[in-house]
Formats: sequence, C-alpha cells, structure tokens
Amino acid sequence: MFQELEEINRRPAPFECYTASDLWTDDHTSAKMLAYHLNDEIDVSSRNSAFIDKSVEWISSRFRVGEGKKIADFGCGPGLYASRLAQRNATVTGVDFSARSINYAEDVAAEQGLTVRYVNQNYLEYETDHRFDLILMIMCDYCALSPQQRRTMLAKFRTLLEPGGSILLDVYSLAGFDEREETAGCEENLLDGFWSAHKYYGFSNTFKYEDEKVILDKYTIVESSRTRTVYNWLQYFSTESLKAEFEENGLEVEEFMGDVAGAPFDSSAQEFAVIARKG
Repeated sequence: MFQELEEINRRPAPFECYTASDLWTDDHTSAKMLAYHLNDEIDVSSRNSAFIDKSVEWISSRFRVGEGKKIADFGCGPGLYASRLAQRNATVTGVDFSARSINYAEDVAAEQGLTVRYVNQNYLEYETDHRFDLILMIMCDYCALSPQQRRTMLAKFRTLLEPGGSILLDVYSLAGFDEREETAGCEENLLDGFWSAHKYYGFSNTFKYEDEKVILDKYTIVESSRTRTVYNWLQYFSTESLKAEFEENGLEVEEFMGDVAGAPFDSSAQEFAVIARKG
C-alpha cells in the first residue's frame, strides 16, 4: 500500500506519460465529455453557444468564409463550429478522437442537411490529399500536446494548408500558469462520477513545472476491479514562445488576439489566440 501511495503522488517528468485516449475512447468518460460539450451553462469541453456564435461570426468575417472556402477543424468534438461554418457554405472537415462526438456531429449534419466530412481519428495521425484554406484548433487543444507532438502537428498543418492558408488556435497564457497551484486530494467518486459508472476513489494531484511552464493534472482512479492513472498535461505560452514554435516549423505569425472571437490581446488574460499563415 505504501508503494502504491508513493506512485500516486509521484511527480513524473514533463510529458513522461500520455493517456489522452482514456478520456476520448472510454465509453463512460466519452459520454460525460459529450455531455459537457452540449451543456450550455459551462465552458468545459466547449464554450457556450453564445460565444461560439460570436466566434463563428468573427471567423467568417476575418477569413472570408463562404462558398469554396475549405476549412479543417482539428478536435472538432460534436461539430459545434463545423456545423455553423458549413451553414455558411464552407467546405468543412472535422477530425476528432471521440467516436461518440463524431457520431453526434454526423447526426446533426444529417438533420440539418449539411455536407460536412467528419473523420474519427487521432488528429496526430490524420493524413489526406485535401488541402485547406483555414485550419482551426480551438479550446486550447494545442496545449495538451507534448513538444514533439506539437512539432508533428505544425508540420502537418503546413503540409495541409494551401499556399497563403491560415491557422487559428488558442492557448493558455503565462498569466494563466501563474494562477495555478499545486494540490493533492482524494474523494469518493471524484468529479461527481466522471471517471466510472461504478464506485471508485479518485486521487487528484496537480503538479506545476516552473521551468517548462507546464501543468499536470494527474488522476488515479481506484475501482474494486482495477486502478488506472490519467495524465492531463497543459503547456502554457508567452507570445514569444508560441511565435518561436510556429516560426521553427515554417509558419509566419500574423497576429495575436485575446480569443478566437476577435477580442484584442490582453497580457493579463488566462488565454490568447494566434493567427498564423503558410507563406
């Protein structure tokens, strides 16, 4: 038992363990995540519909979305952006890890008579002959990737973009990093039963890596039949560090925004957005 508790509270090296699939492919947690996506009262898996409407309005204006505009939404979830952009006659492709979310998005597209190409796949492995005018990665998905995965992602974006094509994504800021604190706790059915349909004890540890500007939310879930650990890594950025990553991968940063709805950049905010371009 002592060794088990030691392991529960062990601080791994940054991005040492990666378990993203546990959230998106497990039957129970994927259902919970979809419910969060569709809950308009919280900004957990997706932002609320009023923000998304505002965001799509701004994206449509900023990137001249309309007939013939080819858009890829990486981490599209249940299609909350993809369907709205398709309503504006864009040609939209959505890619997501969660089969449950993709199935929901496809049902919505069918009901609304929309033509959206949805792909149920880890976007790090996504390959296509299609090329895009605009690539989106929204809700700070980029921050959950390791440095190597981010290099892979940016190289993929550069390949998939048409010449002069654009990228829009958002990230957590250093101001957001400063707000985070290290914590440890244990609770029966942690997060109101999010992790399992059966009784469990959930251990939560938040580790803060000052040099790397990385946060780890580590969850150890102990059920009668199994114990598992989920690692939720989040990279936090300055404008300088994000710009350097993009430029190292042949992408030109055009502008920093406050969010993906066109707010002006605010250095004290917990998030910001970037517009980049393939030359």
